[in-house]
This record gives sequence, C-alpha cells and structure tokens, in this order.
Amino acid sequence: MRTSKWAVLAYIAITLFGIIAVLPNFLTAEQQQRYHAFLPVKPVTLGLDLKGGSHLVLEVDAAGLRRARLNTLLDDIRNALRAERLSTAAARLTGDTVTVTLDDPAALARIQPKIQALAAPVGTLGFGTASSDIAVNTNGNTITVGLTEAGLTERMTAAVDQSLEIIRRRVDQVGVAEPLIQRVGSDRILVQLPGLQDPTRLRQLLGSTAQMSFHMVDQSVDPNAPNPPRGVDILPGANDQNKYAVESRVAISGERLADAKAGFNPQTNEPIVSFSFDSQGARQFAEITREAVGKPFAIVLDGKVLTAPVIREPIVGGQGQISGNFTAQEATVLSALLRSGALPAPLTIIEERSVGPNLGSDSIRMGIYTGLAGFVAVCLMMLALYTSWGVIANLGLLLHTILTVAVLAMLGSTLTLPGIAGIILGIGMAVDANILINARIREETANGAGAMKALDVGFNKAYATIVDGNVTTLVGTLLLFLFGTGPVRGFAITMMIGIVISMFTSITVVRLMMQQMVVRRKMKKIEIHSIFGRVPALPSFSFMRGRYIAIGMSAFLSISSVVLFFKPGLNYGIDFVGGIQVEATSQQALNLPAVREKLESLNLGEVALQDFDQGKSVLVRIQRQPGGEAEQTVALNAIKDAVAQAIPGATFERTEVVGPTISAELARSGFLAVGLAMVAILFYIWWRFEWHFAIGAIVTLILDITKMIGFFALTQIDFNLTAIAAVLTLIGYSVNDKVVVYDRMRENLRKYKTMPFSELIDMSINQVVMRCIFTSVAILASLLPMAIWGGDPVKPFAWPMVFGVIVATTSSIYIGGPILLFLSRWWKDRETVRAGSPELAAKN
Repeated sequence: MRTSKWAVLAYIAITLFGIIAVLPNFLTAEQQQRYHAFLPVKPVTLGLDLKGGSHLVLEVDAAGLRRARLNTLLDDIRNALRAERLSTAAARLTGDTVTVTLDDPAALARIQPKIQALAAPVGTLGFGTASSDIAVNTNGNTITVGLTEAGLTERMTAAVDQSLEIIRRRVDQVGVAEPLIQRVGSDRILVQLPGLQDPTRLRQLLGSTAQMSFHMVDQSVDPNAPNPPRGVDILPGANDQNKYAVESRVAISGERLADAKAGFNPQTNEPIVSFSFDSQGARQFAEITREAVGKPFAIVLDGKVLTAPVIREPIVGGQGQISGNFTAQEATVLSALLRSGALPAPLTIIEERSVGPNLGSDSIRMGIYTGLAGFVAVCLMMLALYTSWGVIANLGLLLHTILTVAVLAMLGSTLTLPGIAGIILGIGMAVDANILINARIREETANGAGAMKALDVGFNKAYATIVDGNVTTLVGTLLLFLFGTGPVRGFAITMMIGIVISMFTSITVVRLMMQQMVVRRKMKKIEIHSIFGRVPALPSFSFMRGRYIAIGMSAFLSISSVVLFFKPGLNYGIDFVGGIQVEATSQQALNLPAVREKLESLNLGEVALQDFDQGKSVLVRIQRQPGGEAEQTVALNAIKDAVAQAIPGATFERTEVVGPTISAELARSGFLAVGLAMVAILFYIWWRFEWHFAIGAIVTLILDITKMIGFFALTQIDFNLTAIAAVLTLIGYSVNDKVVVYDRMRENLRKYKTMPFSELIDMSINQVVMRCIFTSVAILASLLPMAIWGGDPVKPFAWPMVFGVIVATTSSIYIGGPILLFLSRWWKDRETVRAGSPELAAKN
C-alpha cells in the first residue's frame, strides 16, 4: 500500500492535464481563439451525426479503368498498324485482350516490336528492371495483348491518388469548410462534408467523371438510326430528350481547357458556363471553327451532349460558352467540374449518409442529457451502497470521465452519438472495479483484518479479477474497432479508452484516496456500510438445487429465440440489406396513409414507414433500385418530392443510400467480428483458467447471444451495425461477469480442496452474487436514460443492452455454475473409467 511521492506527483499531473485538456470543450469559439496558446489540445471533433453534414464512400471503377486502358491500347495499336500501312481491322477487342491477326509473317514481325513498345513501365522490379503493364504473346499469326496484374494495381493506385486530388479541388471550388477527404483501402475514397446535406449536388460534384470533349456533328446520319456507320456515335442529350450523331474522333480534348466560369447570358439572362482554352487548344478551336462555319459542333460531357450549337463564324480568341437548360446551381457545379479536371476512372458512390443540423443538435442535447442522467444515477447508487466510501468511488468515476474525453481530444478522435453511448456505458462498467474492491475489503474486514491489511489484501485480490474481466471486454471492443466502420468504430474507441482508464483510476487513484482516508482518520478497522446500515451476512442460497429448472428455462428461451430468428426473422437495417432511407419531420401530426399512397404511386418497390416523435416524424425505407448510382439519385429525389407533397413544410433530417457492395461487406465484417470475439475469449479463459471453465463460458455465452437475437426478432428493432456493437458489448460484459464468478471458484478450489464441487459452486456464487447484481444495476442505471431518451440512432444499442445485461447476470448466477458442474462430473467419470480399464489406459 506504499505509494512513492513520484507516483503521487504523476497521478496529480495526469489529473491536472486531463482537466486542462477537457476545458476547451466548454469554451466558446471566441474563448478558444483567445486562449489558444494555453490550451494543450483542441476540443473533441464532433461527428456528422452530431453537427450535421454528409458522408460518402466512393469506389474507383476497376472495370472502367481496365476498359479505358484496353480502348487506349486498341487505338494505339491501330495507329501503329496505320503507320505500317496495314489494315486497322486486324486489331480488335476480344474479352479482356486485344488481338492482332495478320497472315503475312513479315508484317507480323514488323508490328510486334511497335506493340511491345506501347508497354508503360509501372514500377521497378529486381535490379532496376522496369516492369510492363501489358503482356504480349505471339501464337502463329496472332498477337495477343493483355493487361498485367501489376499494371492494373499500379494504375488503380495512381487513379485513386489522382481522384483524391481532383475531388479535393472540386470540393474547394464550391467552398465547403473543413472537408475530410481520405483514402480508404486500395480502391475507395471517404468524403465527409460538414454542413452540406444535398445528396443530388454531391453526386453531381463527386460522381461525375467530367471527361469533356468536342466533336463535329455528322448531319448526314439520322440520329434515330439503329446502326450508325463506323466512326459515328449516337449520343443522348444531357438536358433534353434529343439524340445526336457525332463523330467518334475527338476534335479537341477537354484537357485543353484552361478555365471555366458560371455566369448569365446578358441577352436572355439564362445561366451559362464560359470556358477558355490553352494556347494549343485555342489554335485547334480556331482552325475547326474556320473550316466548319455553318455546321453544328457538339460539346460532350461523360458521353452526353451538353449542347450542339451551329458555328456562325470563326472563333479565334479561344473562348466559348456552354448554354442549355441549366439552373444556376447546375452551371456552378459544371464549371467546378471542368476547372478541377476529369477523373481518371468513374467513381461509384457505394455509401451515402446525410444528417441535417437540427437532428445533429438534438443528438448532442440528448447525448448530454442522457449522459448526465446516467452519471447521476450511478453516483447515487454508489452513495447508497458505500456512503462516504462511495464519495471516493464517485470521484474516481468523475476523473474517469474527464480523462476519457481528454484522451479522445488528444488522439483527435471524432465523437459520434454511439461514441457518447460508449462513454456512458463505460461509466457503468467502470463501477464494476469499485464494487469488486469494496466487496473484497468488506470480506477481509469480516475475517478480522485491520484497516490497512484489509485495504491491501482487498485490492490485491480484486486486481486479478479486474484485469481478467477487462481483458475479455477489450477483446470484443478491439474486434469491433478492427471490423467496424464509422460511428461503430467510434463507439469501440471510446469503450477501449474507458476500460483502460477505469483500471488506472480504480487501481491507482481510488486506492490512494482510500489509503489517505484510512491514514488521516487513523482507522483501525474499515467499516463499509450502505445507506441502510450494516450490510447483512453473505446469503447461503442453494443455486445448484434448482439447476435443472434453470437450464431447462434457458434452453427453452434460446430455442424459442432460434425459431424467432427464422420467423418472423430479424428486421435487418439498411446497413445490411442496402437501400434508401429518408427521415422527414413536420410541425403537425403526419398523415401516414397519404404519405404511403404518394410513395407507392412511384412504383419503387415495397415501402416501409415508421412514425415517431409523437407522430411528427416519419422514417421512409425503400429497397435499392435496379441499376447504377444515377438510378438511386433519381429514386431519392422522387421520394423527397413525394414526401414534400404529402407533408407540406416537411424538413429532411437524414438521408441514407447504401449499395449492395458496402452492405454485404458490413454484414460479413459484423458477423466475423462476433465469431472471432468468441474464439478469442475461449482461448483467453482457457489460458487463464482451465478448459472446462472456457467451454462453460462459451456455452453460456451462446445461450446469452441467442436470447438477444430472439429479443431483436421479437421487438423488430433494426438489426444494423449498432446492433452488432450491442452484441459484441454483451459478449464482453457477459464474459466479464462469468470471469468474476469463475475467479472466485478457482480461489475456493485452492482453499477448500475436499469440498464437494456443487457446494463449492454454491458458496462461490453466494460470495459474488451481490457484486453481480450491483454491477448490473449500475450499468442499467447508465443505460436506461439512453434507452428512453437517446433517440432512434442509439435505440438498436440501448434497449438490447438493457435486456442483455439482465440475461447475462442471471446466466452468470444460474447457468454458468450448473454447466461447469456437469463438465467437471463428466470429466471425472471419464477419468474413472480410464483408470479402471488397464487396456484403455495402456492405449492412452
């Protein structure tokens, strides 16, 4: 129990630094600017679900990148054939390769080196040998040219890097403050834009390839002809229903554009985009317009004709205008796209989430209120259980909360609504260490130990249990961090930080305060009473006597849960099934039948409506539409228009569009995290205890999880990523609870070696039963305010966790022990049979 002065100074320094690091979160922006030099860290960054904004995940189209490279390769090979006066028809695309077929061996020998020279080096392999991005093979009179994996990988990397810069320039063009644009994995880009909630504008800005080119219009070809001649493409209009027959040959590439600006035509006052070429582009533009006076000239963007004006006179200044049925906003977006340049490959928006600022501010308010309510409830409970010693525990909890927020600020982590839930739950779980310590001190005092000895032995005995319990919880949260995404990962970070800090505050700071209290009051004996007086003696209830009833009821509930899993099944959220989700609010009560009728008239598939907030808010969910991302944008806009017509004055608080790629990955990652968590916990308990303890914990855990799945199926609460977080948190808590019981059993096995195992299990459970109940009540006290007032985003976490804590506590008391007893007796019977069979023993 001795603590050096240096350790005390370190504790004080950490505490002061934590308080100073938290202070910026309580200062206004003006105060933060004024005291910037004195503040060690910046305030915690709020996630988009708390401050509003848009979150998108874009994926580089690998197939489009491959196709573009093959088309370029085909054009280059045909140019090489043309230079050798050979037929360009000899080269053609065949699947993922370009084949060149020539009957003349001499011609084949002449063209092969030129084809090989088209290979672009994509890196350095070995001793300075440049690798090629194409593979050239000759078989008879055919040359086959394909792309190498190394080349494709290098091109993908370059495309993502180039796309990052282009997206950053596009976002800067429209003036979004503090955007977050970063690479995710090998082929994805994450874009978070605070305060911007218009999905249509975002899709136009980020999803357009913006490959612009200028082509002559072939007036001799009917644009409605089914089979246009070679060298002519039939392209649709971007802003009208017309079709245009344009020459395939690019007259001027969009790469020659020097600038583009949105403006208005002074004669008609319609929005236009003015553009200018560089010097080479200006010369080309002058030559074309000089030779093609009186002919239409098409301006093409991403395979659609923006406009096809007739050239009235030569344009020698290198400047022009794009006009059409533009709105002012569309003209601004188009000019931004042209200024920032074309993307090297198409980008697909595979996940999109937008949150309005009103919903964000409501989430902050609810998070603060529920957090304070949970903290106060836990503190009142500790005071009721331990009176003056509870004050010390509450100071430890306060320091735990301060340090958790301080570390989040130091790490630059983003605080989301699930992150607030993680802090609140962390407070409840941090109480567990204090309950264990106080329970151990009470036991040592009851055995006749003096004040300092009771304190010393109590902390030492509680320490191992606290470490084992927290490690098992950390396993689940670590896997949640590794396999989770977005807000769920934020929840995992806050939980991990909270668990580590709770060990520091409980084992060091709380211990030091309790020691000082004993010393300064010159206590001979530590008496830890509750507010109701002296704590009664340990109960002597026989839990093993009713083990068959307990296991039977547990098995019945788990089997029923499995049945519920198949019918009616889980209500999978948009995270797992993909689709479109829109939340709208109104000042008056909503007419849901009118909303449903309006949405069903769109013929977008099954419509799911959920009203809340006393009927003033509605959540609309539509299945993902067939086709690409453009179809999702059309469907989203149609949904918003229909809701706006059915609900006059409606405001859209949240929109989500999740594609099948991301939903399949999220589902796979979530269930993989649950499975790996159970395996990791199995091996840890096996290592720390014995094999039958590990199997007992896993069997009990499976029973707990099945009941929780049954709860989701019965209540039809959305089963999404937040629900996976609840399952993993339950795994950690449930095993934590079992570890406390098993740790006491292991201790008693060493102390009472001749006691029948069933009696030893009963005695062990009776010794820790109050701790299990008190910890569960503390966690429920922190969870209930969140469940009742936390709102829809945390509902799939809070209510299942309330149910899960109750299930985990009862299973620790009534189920874990009987399973352990069965396994122990089965093993002893097996050993007895082996010992009684010399023939079997000889084999083994």
